[in-house]
Amino acid sequence: MFRRAGRWLKMKNIILIGMMGCGKTTCGGLLSRRLDRELVDTDALIAAREGRSIPEIFAAQGEDRFRELERGVAEELARREGLVVACGGGLPLRDDAMAPLKSSGTVVFLCRDPGETFDTVPMDARPLAQEGREAFLARFRNREPVYRFWADQIVTDFSSPEATVNAILEGLS
Repeated sequence: MFRRAGRWLKMKNIILIGMMGCGKTTCGGLLSRRLDRELVDTDALIAAREGRSIPEIFAAQGEDRFRELERGVAEELARREGLVVACGGGLPLRDDAMAPLKSSGTVVFLCRDPGETFDTVPMDARPLAQEGREAFLARFRNREPVYRFWADQIVTDFSSPEATVNAILEGLS
C-alpha cells in the first residue's frame, strides 16, 4: 500500500510535531524502520552537536539560544530528503524554523491528550515541564493552534505506538 505512493513517499520528509512527551521520538523510530528512512530528532541532534543536554543548554545559554540552534537544525534538515524528523515541542512556534521543514514534506501533528502525557511520561529532563501539570496543560492550550496551523495530518490514536504509526501511514497513503 505505501509503496504505491512511489517517489513522493521516498523523497519527501515526514515531520512529526506535538507537545513534549507525546511520542514523536518513539513513533518516529517505528515509522523510520517501517519506511526504511533515517530518523532525526532535532533535540537529540542539537544535544549531540553542543555536547550537552537540552536542560544544560537552557541553563547555560537560555531558551533564546536554544531556539536559534533549533532554527539552524530545521533549515539544514529541510534541505535533505527522505527523513523522518521528530521536532522538539517548541520548534513549530517559530515560523523561521517550521516553514522550511513544512516546505520539505508532510507535517504530522501527534495530538495526544496533554493530561495523559503529563501523567504518564517522565518530565524530569524537560525544562519547560518543570512548573507542574496545570502549566503544562496551559502550554498545550497555547501551542495547539500553532500545531494545527502547520499540520497536514492530525493523529489522535495513541492506544499504542504501533497504532499511532499505522494512523500516520494511513494518512500518507
